[in-house]
Amino acid sequence: MKILSLDTTEQACSAALLLDDELVERFEIAPRQHSRLLLPMVESLLAEAGLALAQLDALAFARGPGSFTGVRIATAVAQGLALGGDLPVAPVSSLLALAQGAARESGAGQVLALLDARMQEVYVLACVRGEHGLMEPLGAETVGPPAAVSLPGGGDWLLAGSGVAAYGEVLAHLGGTRLPEWQVHAADVARLAVALVRRGETVAAEAALPVYLRDQVAQKMTPLN
Repeated sequence: MKILSLDTTEQACSAALLLDDELVERFEIAPRQHSRLLLPMVESLLAEAGLALAQLDALAFARGPGSFTGVRIATAVAQGLALGGDLPVAPVSSLLALAQGAARESGAGQVLALLDARMQEVYVLACVRGEHGLMEPLGAETVGPPAAVSLPGGGDWLLAGSGVAAYGEVLAHLGGTRLPEWQVHAADVARLAVALVRRGETVAAEAALPVYLRDQVAQKMTPLN
């Protein structure tokens, strides 16, 4: 399976190319540079592999929640590339991809993914390791004050993401180990996308939309072209 994946959820910008069992990633912490870096990363990956867009099986992207500007950049680039290559798109939760990477880095089986949502709130998703080592969500993605965050069950939990870095003291009631600086990686978006593609859970380019969680903010955003 050949999948190109993108992420610009927060400060990091990354693209990855999955070719069967081989996974190559371009990753850079570059605030406010996503629109400049993302397409050159994609072009570099495809050139290195000697592939054209149309030779891929699918395109994947981290669809949010996250930085409103960042999520829109990944969405717009995903839409454009998918249209150009006539490819199906696998939208992957940024929180689930964060948990996937944190689990891969730490070996944890239970990860509470927390992204800083600004406005004194966090985006949250509890995840557990499932089949083939892929993280699976326990419940829905939510947004709310960090003091209201709770764990869905017992056992050892890893708290990961910018939400932990921003509100560590407020989240002290949760206990657990922490990976506060971990960011979403396009490589983990690709790993999760494989299962979506195999199950046929992809969408057409024009239906590849961002997820903001905050409806009142999303309604003010102009449509993507």
